[in-house]
Amino acid sequence: MTVFEGIESIQALVVGASRGIGFGMVQQLLSDPRVGQLYATYRTRTAALTDLAAQHPDRLTLMPMDITQEAQIADGIAQIRQQSQGLHLVLYCVGFLHEGTIQPEKSLQQVQADHLLRYFQVNSIGAVLLAKHLPPLLKHSERSVLASISAKIGSIGDNQLGGWYGYRASKAALNMLMRTVAIEYSRKCPKTLVVMLHPGTTDTRLSQPFQRNVPPEKLFPVARTASQLLHVIETLQPEDSGQFLSWDGSRLPW
Repeated sequence: MTVFEGIESIQALVVGASRGIGFGMVQQLLSDPRVGQLYATYRTRTAALTDLAAQHPDRLTLMPMDITQEAQIADGIAQIRQQSQGLHLVLYCVGFLHEGTIQPEKSLQQVQADHLLRYFQVNSIGAVLLAKHLPPLLKHSERSVLASISAKIGSIGDNQLGGWYGYRASKAALNMLMRTVAIEYSRKCPKTLVVMLHPGTTDTRLSQPFQRNVPPEKLFPVARTASQLLHVIETLQPEDSGQFLSWDGSRLPW
């Protein structure tokens, strides 16, 4: 039995849909005839996302949302509630690794408080604020999934190389926050499974400066990553809620 079996029209939300894995998820979901209505958020609207919305005017709704602003998250959820009675799939695909002067730290001397705050704001806090506002759309009788894109580099037990303080710590924080959400959701939204997903190294703008030492067979095109992660979601079992899973479905150490 797949997680969405018996659901006639899957209602989905992709947060961070303008590029990278989020955009790939939107493309994959639109190719699935089971998906009825798809909501996709963006901070900066891209031409590709606009074109996709024009191709699917009855299925794809675009919404501006800066996840560092809780009021925008609340407004977005309120907009969906006006149009839909519930969601079956929510994907948090927002991620931050480098931008301008903010780059992964190679040593303690490069750690800066304002940079750390930015990592946590985007990679961790945005996800839990989204989870805070979602319950009215998840309190229904059908199975649903809240999945956040995490990263194996956020595994404390797997950390053998050091460095990348802000990114590592913010992804570890994401895992703890969403693990805690899973426990609360088991009482408030008992049909919702909450998982954190490691996508593998994906050929996106986020990973581009760091691809040099990645073997070609371990650098996934966006379409492959989206397909693999959606397959993992499809095969989730109730006992998987609160877990940290890799792109192949295996559990990762905390």
